Amino acid sequence: MDKKDFLVRGMTADGFVKITAVQSTQLVERARQIHKTLPLATAALGRTLTAASMMGNELKYDKGSVTLQLRGDGPLGAITTVSDSNGNVRGYLQNPAAVLPLRADGHLNVGAGVGREGLLTVIKDIGEREPFTGRIELQSGEIAEDVAAYYVLSEQIPTVCALGVLVDRDQSVKCAGGYLLQLLPGAPAGLVDLLEYRVQDVGSVTANLEKGLDMRQVVEELLYGMGLQLMEEHPVSYECKCSRSKVESALISLGREELQRLIDEEETTDVTCQFCDVVYHFERKDLEELKKAQKK
Repeated sequence: MDKKDFLVRGMTADGFVKITAVQSTQLVERARQIHKTLPLATAALGRTLTAASMMGNELKYDKGSVTLQLRGDGPLGAITTVSDSNGNVRGYLQNPAAVLPLRADGHLNVGAGVGREGLLTVIKDIGEREPFTGRIELQSGEIAEDVAAYYVLSEQIPTVCALGVLVDRDQSVKCAGGYLLQLLPGAPAGLVDLLEYRVQDVGSVTANLEKGLDMRQVVEELLYGMGLQLMEEHPVSYECKCSRSKVESALISLGREELQRLIDEEETTDVTCQFCDVVYHFERKDLEELKKAQKK
């Protein structure tokens, strides 16, 4: 846990392969602490946060955001994550206490936790009037395969996605990270076979992190001998964007009748942020002021 989280992005010298990778141990651990997740939920939410971080960093619009949501039929319920254009993320899931037996290989059964029937939705807000929304059916519920399928089916970009979260015996996050490896137009057919071999040869994200490598080194191994050019590297974190003023705006948007109902029926109103569990406390007089601020 002493290594800081970071995102790194690069491309091969021939311009045919781009890669984005995130080391996300600390931000996933922060999510675990906020939402008090048990290991299955920690792994699922952590994988989704890691994927969202890489997807958000692809945005060209500085104030943009990417929402990645998985809504399957498993016991974890819906998982919602949001990333800004720097790769800073926040997220939550419906059932942080979900429990399932381990798989036969001893790993957490994330696929069954998410469910194999359902939808993966990506919403990209790039500052235009209507955000772009892409949606595919879940492929496996393991999240990495689902994200890769989204790129292939919705954006027509051949993609390998690897995500990993290793939960320690005390239920804290031992390590977490992931990468998106993508082929660009004009890439020769044989390159796919080479990359598939490299992915298998390098091994899983968590196996590499556990033996002391960081995600920059994993990227260098994946694209060894291909003239890797690193174009960007910066810190990322779990970062909630909530504030009292935003909550006030949300309360105002409820409408005069709903605000009046809260004033009449409640001594105090508490609003809890789903992403960070911060509680915003409003007295009757506060709601009266908000009601005055509403446009008649």
